[in-house]
Order: sequence, then structure tokens, then C-alpha cells
Amino acid sequence: MASAAEQLASSFSLGSLSKATELRKRIWFTVAALIVYRIGTFIPVPGVDASVMAEMMHRNGGGFLGMFDMFSGGALGRMTVFALAIMPYISASIIIQLMTTALPSLETLKKEGESGRKKLNQYTRYLTVLIALFQAYGISVGLETFHGNSGPAVIDPGLYFRASCVITLVGGTMFLMWLGEQITARGIGNGISLIIFAGIVANLPQSIGQLLELGRTGAISPFFIVAVLVGGAAVIAFIVFMERAQRRIMIQYPKRQVGSRMFGGDSTHMPLKVNTAGVIPPIFASSILLVPVTIAGFATNITAPAWMPTWLSGGLGSIAGQLSRGAPLYLALYAALIVFFSYFYTAIVFNPEETADNLKKYGGFIPGIRPGANTASYFDHILVRLTTIGAIYLVAVCLLPQMLITKYGLPFSLGGTSLMIIVSVTMDTITQMQSHLIAHQYEGLIRKNRVKGRGR
Repeated sequence: MASAAEQLASSFSLGSLSKATELRKRIWFTVAALIVYRIGTFIPVPGVDASVMAEMMHRNGGGFLGMFDMFSGGALGRMTVFALAIMPYISASIIIQLMTTALPSLETLKKEGESGRKKLNQYTRYLTVLIALFQAYGISVGLETFHGNSGPAVIDPGLYFRASCVITLVGGTMFLMWLGEQITARGIGNGISLIIFAGIVANLPQSIGQLLELGRTGAISPFFIVAVLVGGAAVIAFIVFMERAQRRIMIQYPKRQVGSRMFGGDSTHMPLKVNTAGVIPPIFASSILLVPVTIAGFATNITAPAWMPTWLSGGLGSIAGQLSRGAPLYLALYAALIVFFSYFYTAIVFNPEETADNLKKYGGFIPGIRPGANTASYFDHILVRLTTIGAIYLVAVCLLPQMLITKYGLPFSLGGTSLMIIVSVTMDTITQMQSHLIAHQYEGLIRKNRVKGRGR
């Protein structure tokens, strides 16, 4: 069976793709949905001066606001209806997943299968609305108090603007959440990841243009530009290697006799990926850090009210400086959150006790390891070692290019986090397309066998 699947996977080509009608429909639906998303990133929020927003992003785009703008596909810099992007939904997903480990009632829902998953998704949607309301109101208040060289950012500040801004931004986030779910159900791959992927890819031409402009003006040498491009290719190759790296654990099944025939006695491998969490830790870490950094960043651009203590207003400005791009506190927090979410998400997607129980139930065992608790301990030991390597890999890929970006002023889209998201989502999408194609070809083989059977 495995060899047949490999042969079918190797036959993935444009010719075979043209015969898979269902897969073509899914691809076109995904493309259309992403086009709708990109159109929305250019629809402005009513009452905001775009030139002042561009000035604000130029001033504060070096910190996490720049990364937020990268994840939103430039929607934040233009202050459009998708300015919040999908980040409130990601934050809500993090909170719900954390709560499932702390609250027994949510943990029970998680184990109930499809019905429990639907309820958890519903709770995630409700929490997304609350987070989006909080962030949208904070942005509307911050915009009203921001003034650029050409005037205020908000043309007509007041209650009406705040209400319209909050409704617009929250509505944009909820639409993106719905669009991502539609891509997952009717398209190819994970819809949320594809939306983030589309935003980053849309900024790549502009980022490459900025890099070439730095070389033209003499800010950086042509040799350095070549080194950046070669280094980017090397980082992509390293990401592909690490994402495909896995530890194979041999599983043996004993022979058993049923009547006069012998069954079992086969051996197989259980693959454990080095980076089980995938691209989730950097996205989660960025989403968590965006909340305090956004608040502190806006606080530095507004006049502190009379009731606010001097130490508090000055402290917010100091925090914003320490959390700017390349600052020691920013690097330390980002690395710590990546490591935390690497272990946390791995623990969610792979349960050693449950896997060991399933192996024992079907008679499988690891040679030299007793079934049950010993097998679970063995899985846990292997998984901790693999996750440690995966966490170090994620921190290196996300932080080392970040230091170069800070030192030489390179665009965010050329950083390790963006490259890792692009490569990981591309690999996952290709895998999804191959799965649909293999299923289509299997269906064709089954239909042919049925026709031959009827002919006989």
C-alpha cells in the first residue's frame, strides 16, 4: 500500500491535475477567496487620513507594528477594513487551547470528538469578537490623538468615528475568520495560514524593491545584497530540511493465527517530526507580543492625561523602546515565547499516553520496550529531545535574520519568520493537493476495477 501511494504521489503533475475536477474547484475557490482578501486590504476605514497613517508607520514601523503590518498584508499601514487581520482569532485560539489544559470542562469537550470541537470553535469565535473589540477601540482612541506633520490622523474625531471604526475593524476580522474557515472546508490547506501567507507574499515585491533601493542609494553594498539573497536561499533550504526531518520509531506487530491462516508479524515505522509544532510557535509568539507593544507604541504618540502619573507615562515609552525591533527585551521575550509554544503545541497534538494505549490495544509494541507506561515514557523522552531541537531551530531561524534586519534596516518580509511561514505553508498546501490527487486516482482505479468485474 505504501509503495502504491508513493507511485501515485510521484505522478503529481499538471496533466493529472487537469483530470481532478474536484481539486481544480478547490484551487480556484482558494484563489478567489485570497483575491477577495487582497481587495479588502485596500478598502480604507472611513474618516482616517491615509497620509498621516503612512507617516505613523514610517516612524513606528521598525518595531512590532511593522511585523503586524506584514501579517496583515499592509492593511494596518493603510488603515483598511482588514487592519486587525486574523490576529485576534489567533490570540483567541491560544487562550482557548491554554484553558483546555486548565479547565476540566473544556478538556472534556476536547475529548468528545466532532461535537466538542464545534463547541470549542464557537467559544473561540466569541472570544475573537471580544479581543477584536478591545483592540479596535484602542486603535480608534489612539488614532484620534495622533497628529502628523500634515495634520490629525482622524478627520472628524468623536463618538461617531469611534463607533464606525470599531464596527468596521471588528467586522473585517470576523469576515476574515469566516473566509479562513471556508478555505479550510472548501479549498486547500489551512485557511488561516493561507491568509497570513498571502499577506506576506504580497509584500515581497515591495520588500525586494526596498532592498534594491538601499543598494542604489549606497546605504548597503551590492555584495551585501547578493549575500542577503544567497543567505535567504540557504535559510529556505534549511527550513525545508528541518520541516521534513523526522525520527522513525519501529513498531512491531505480533503474529496471530485465525483458523488455519497466520496474520500480523509485520513491522512499520512511526514518524515523529523534529518540529512537530510547525510554524505555530512564531505566529503565536508574535500575536501575544503584539498586544502590549501596540498599546505602548500608541502611548508614545499621544499626550498623557493630567491624571496619569509621570512614572507610568514614561514607563510606557520605555517599554515601547525596549520592545522595538532588535532590542534585547524584545529578542528575549520572542525567543522565550517561541520555546514555550513549541513545547505547549507539541503536547497538544501528540499525547504519549494515548498513543501508547492505542498501540497496546492493537497489539503493537516497540522492540525492547514494554507496552503501556514504559512505551509512553519512551515516547515522552524522544519527544522532549526532538522538541528541544525543533525549538532551537525555530529561535535561530526567527532571531538571527532579525538581527540583520535591525542592523542594516532590511524589510520585515525578508526575515526568518516570514520565510518560514512562506515555506511551511507552501509545503503544507502541496501536501494537501497531493492528498486530494491521490484520493482522486484511487477512486479512478476503483471505478475501473468495478467496470472490469461487471464485464466478467
